[in-house]
Amino acid sequence: MQRQANHASNRGTSRREFLAAGLAAAAAAAGARQAGGQSDKPADRPNILWISIEDTSPWLGFCGEKYAVTPNLDALAKRGVSYTHAFATAPVCSPCRSAIITGRYATSLGTQRLRSRFPIPDGFRGYPHYLRQAGYYCTNNVKTDYNTSAEPRLIRESWDQCSAKAHWRGRKAGQPFFAIFNLTVTHQSQAFERAKPHLPPNERHDPATAPLPPYYPDTPTARATMARVHDCITAMDKQVAQILDQLRQDGLEDDTIVFFWADHGQGIPRGKRTLWDTGLLVPMIVHVPPKYRRLAPGAPGSACDRLVYLMDLAPTVLSLAGLDVPAHMQAQAFLGPKAGAQREYVFGARDRVDEVFEVSRSVRDKRFLYIRNYMPHLSWNQPEDFSDNLGLRREITRLAGEGKLNAAQLTYAGATKPVECLYDTQADPWQIDNLADKGEHQATLERMRKALHEWQVRTRDLGFLPEWQAQKLSEGGQAMCEAAASDEAYPLERVLDVADRVGKTGQVAEFSRRLGDADTTVRYWAAVGLRAAGKLAAAAEPALRKALSDPSSPVRIEAAGVLASLSGDKEALDLLAGMIGQSDPHAALHAARTLQLLGEKARGVLAAMQQAKPANEYAQWSLKNAVTALTARHPK
Repeated sequence: MQRQANHASNRGTSRREFLAAGLAAAAAAAGARQAGGQSDKPADRPNILWISIEDTSPWLGFCGEKYAVTPNLDALAKRGVSYTHAFATAPVCSPCRSAIITGRYATSLGTQRLRSRFPIPDGFRGYPHYLRQAGYYCTNNVKTDYNTSAEPRLIRESWDQCSAKAHWRGRKAGQPFFAIFNLTVTHQSQAFERAKPHLPPNERHDPATAPLPPYYPDTPTARATMARVHDCITAMDKQVAQILDQLRQDGLEDDTIVFFWADHGQGIPRGKRTLWDTGLLVPMIVHVPPKYRRLAPGAPGSACDRLVYLMDLAPTVLSLAGLDVPAHMQAQAFLGPKAGAQREYVFGARDRVDEVFEVSRSVRDKRFLYIRNYMPHLSWNQPEDFSDNLGLRREITRLAGEGKLNAAQLTYAGATKPVECLYDTQADPWQIDNLADKGEHQATLERMRKALHEWQVRTRDLGFLPEWQAQKLSEGGQAMCEAAASDEAYPLERVLDVADRVGKTGQVAEFSRRLGDADTTVRYWAAVGLRAAGKLAAAAEPALRKALSDPSSPVRIEAAGVLASLSGDKEALDLLAGMIGQSDPHAALHAARTLQLLGEKARGVLAAMQQAKPANEYAQWSLKNAVTALTARHPK
């Protein structure tokens, strides 16, 4: 297997420091004044074209994948520079796109959960706003998905045209343009068996020769899925060619810098939604025409191993256009006169996606990957209504239940996750061998732990706030990063201290004590810790019983989940059943998902689950699947 191995190399040197979230309002105001000011303006400003694609790892020809058929992208890479260490900030689309449009981590804005709609500061503008102020014609075809209630404003202020017909051809004569084309043919849904083929039969990939990573069982389903993924990649390559042909036909090829990138990793099991390289490492090409060669990152056909984020694209285009970078951006330019120093680390975050709760973080340098799982009692392969449309995912779940998967395959499909993972991506490009418990790697482990903690504190990671609490903080339209800027509202260090204990031994008494803490979020993580403790949590029953009356619904739900999992406790089950019908969407989803994961132990409230009609769509998914599973085991 070549495709992952081709993306390993040596360490970088430094990272950019940025403003704390508590200064968000001041930073936004400064950014509004500063951005749009032109410095180092090129005498002849380049056009900039982005071609973004969905759900694709570096499984392309120019990345070294021999199974891939991507002649047009391979040709573009020969004329440009490919980035071997380009990473998304999140392994799913909307948090990643939130970071790109704002140039800030979604975890700093509170936009890190898929399809959440929390507000952002009024002073924060999308980067195209500043391009428009400088005279650029800005178009987006067609996806936005910025994951915030401010999305309509961001669209209105960012784009001259944002639609399925948006094109640079709508600009005035001689006007420079910035244009995005978002191609969706490689989206996760296109790997589902029901998806229509995107290639004629004679061009489709042969499943018999499909390369399989070691975390997949070698089955006809796995091979067919990999072949279908590569069919979509080839179809995408043809679409890229059409856009580049239009650029050429319009006589703009020599005046346009072209970026090609994927929004996160592959949309099949152990890719998208996970923090391995298969979830965060993406293909990227930058083609700079000879006219602007001084702005190129390297010679044509070369590879660049600089660590870059997708969110760095925002300040990078401003830099290439000769504009200042707004002060509120945490991202840094990697090209042009405003390019910053090379990063030493990149960080990743996985939080709730659809109905699936998760909190995991990652740190990556050029060689090592560290993953910290704050909910280790939950599998990476939790049931997901949308993802379970894929036959391979259902097969993996079945084989795991039958005990037919090996250790490499159980890194994804196991019932639980390690609290910590450390991988040498050079020696182990698929990240199978966890080095966290190996003595010779303890110095690296400590270094990565420290880097993660410093980043979480410096950027004020909001992912540890349960969504119910986040909603309370942002009531009235206040941006969450402003509402949670103080330790009084969100004592981050204390929260991290209790969350860091989840999954570790000897913590039950401490979690029991912290269930009485004055802070809502601390109490929530104490309850999560007891859930992760399994049967040992029985020693905390008095504290858990008291927590059933906690004023915070996340604390009540987590405490009820622990008691119900221990003994099928009727009081706890009744509490959960009562909450699934609430108008509060966060409480309804949390309770419904808790009941779903209880499985057979939720049978005592099956009737209530069948009758409930929660307002939250994801709660509906959880209840539907929970009821289906229970009735399938014991049909009437």
